[in-house]
Amino acid sequence: MKIISMIPARYSASRFPGKLMQNLAGKSVILRTYEATVATNLFSEVYVVTDSDIIFNEIVNNGGKAIMSKGNHESGSDRIAEAVADIDCDIVVNVQGDEPFTERESLKKVLGVFEDDPNHEIDLASLMVEIKNWDEINNPNTVKVIVDQNYFALYFSRSPIPFPRDKNAGARYFKHKGIYAFRKQALLDFTILPMQFIEATEKIECIRYLEYGKKIKMVETKIQGVEIDTPEDLERAKRLWK
Repeated sequence: MKIISMIPARYSASRFPGKLMQNLAGKSVILRTYEATVATNLFSEVYVVTDSDIIFNEIVNNGGKAIMSKGNHESGSDRIAEAVADIDCDIVVNVQGDEPFTERESLKKVLGVFEDDPNHEIDLASLMVEIKNWDEINNPNTVKVIVDQNYFALYFSRSPIPFPRDKNAGARYFKHKGIYAFRKQALLDFTILPMQFIEATEKIECIRYLEYGKKIKMVETKIQGVEIDTPEDLERAKRLWK
């Protein structure tokens, strides 16, 4: 099974423009993410896929591999589907460019989903981590996920799910971490499926899979890390890096 990683990287992020080129302990956020992904030693190849000359040069000038994206894309999945179309592989792992704390243990758990799926019934696997802080649970920048008893995703939302009408019910809350592992064909299929209204409303790309009846297997990790969506996240990441 040939496994590669693609890191989609836009320069003009809406909430924090230029965040991937921000300094994190002496290196840019995108270079930290790339190096962390390579260091897992789980992939035959790791690429950054970008529409930005700045990011492309940052990776290549530091000895990494980058692919220039040909056009504008609605999502990171669309961007890497374009890049991976002519690459020979079985599994494509999408690591978000703002995930400098990417590590081997969690990624290995995600890839294990496909090793335990000989009939190829699962299209996509992803990570979630339990959160208990109510500010984070209520934060729309934090995407939450609920799963069934077999850890298949039921829904993703920027709102708190489940809604705590009964605060004594013992509900657990999980944050969706921005790492996806696709079967290559499932990723290519994604790009020809039109966006539906729920995905358009929540602005969460993996909802598209649920709207079309695809199966997403979630894997719980205990490793929190920091995804850098805001300047405050960057300061947290700097403190954690120390």
